[in-house]
Amino acid sequence: MSAVYINSAACISVQDTLNQNFIQNLTPENSIQIVKAIEPNYKEFIPPAMSRRMSKTVKMSSVTSKYALKEAGIENPDAIIVGTGMGCSQDSEKFLKNVIDNNEEFLTPTYFIQSTHNTVAGQIALALQCHAYNFTYVNTSSSLEFSMLDAKLQINDGEADNVLVGSTDEQTDRTMELYKLNKTIKKEENLPVDYLHSTTEGVIWGEGSSFFVLGKEKTENSYAQLRDIKINNRLEQDEIQSFIGYFLTQNNLTFEEIDAVILGFSGDSTSDVYYTKTMNLFPNSALLYYKHLSGEFNTASGFSTFMACHILKDQQIPEVMMINDVKKESIKNILLYNHLGGSDHSLVLLENV
Repeated sequence: MSAVYINSAACISVQDTLNQNFIQNLTPENSIQIVKAIEPNYKEFIPPAMSRRMSKTVKMSSVTSKYALKEAGIENPDAIIVGTGMGCSQDSEKFLKNVIDNNEEFLTPTYFIQSTHNTVAGQIALALQCHAYNFTYVNTSSSLEFSMLDAKLQINDGEADNVLVGSTDEQTDRTMELYKLNKTIKKEENLPVDYLHSTTEGVIWGEGSSFFVLGKEKTENSYAQLRDIKINNRLEQDEIQSFIGYFLTQNNLTFEEIDAVILGFSGDSTSDVYYTKTMNLFPNSALLYYKHLSGEFNTASGFSTFMACHILKDQQIPEVMMINDVKKESIKNILLYNHLGGSDHSLVLLENV
């Protein structure tokens, strides 16, 4: 199988990640229940008449996809693949509210049309006039990983040379209310949260959009080689060592050869046990975490992939992400491990180029 490279990376998140100097300004957030993305001035990217009809996730994705394509020097990709957990939930809520307010009569179809999960990929394709392969994955916390896996297969099979891959999720008022009721979001009395040593259930919820261009050719802008991806829906805690060990063996690597491991500690005491057990497998690796910077959400792994790309390219690890004191002279292999509430476990292996 031929190599697949990440040739650009763009991100809108709780941090100011569109700013070139964002690494120096990374600010943890552990004291509020819901953290919102820092959005750009959309007028600079989208005509106001169009912007008014777009939900937040469509607008975020439109901007990050433009950044990613521009950095990669690609005008029209050979495929567009987007992963999302909740899709365009703002428009879904508006449509359902209209159904209730109007007693299911005299409904305008706009919100319904724009509420489908594949709206994001469709809007990007319309803006680019791109008639190529267009697909959306909705697989909770592994949506981005499935999208990247599809892109990797497209490139390996000779179906595409450059693929635009993205992940996106937005917050909505009603969904956040429900998440508080079912204890997905931490109670206020349990804040601030210690992400690494939490004793309470629930998370701080975030949002964001991350886009990457995957290509078969290495370029001057390449961040990393996408070595491999593994996804498992259900995993027992005593299966972690074999899950990760088998994945590394398939890629001819040992635990000692992983220079850095990025773990998705969310502050949820029940499910973070998976990450704690993983730490014990990598005593000689730099251990990192990131959800204190991004919040937890379905496609939070987009933020970790974005950060991993910059760590490999800059050969520097931001101190705010470090769990232990292990420092490597050079960073070659990074392993990303993520899940959401103990389900949909994913491993992504990136290599320096």
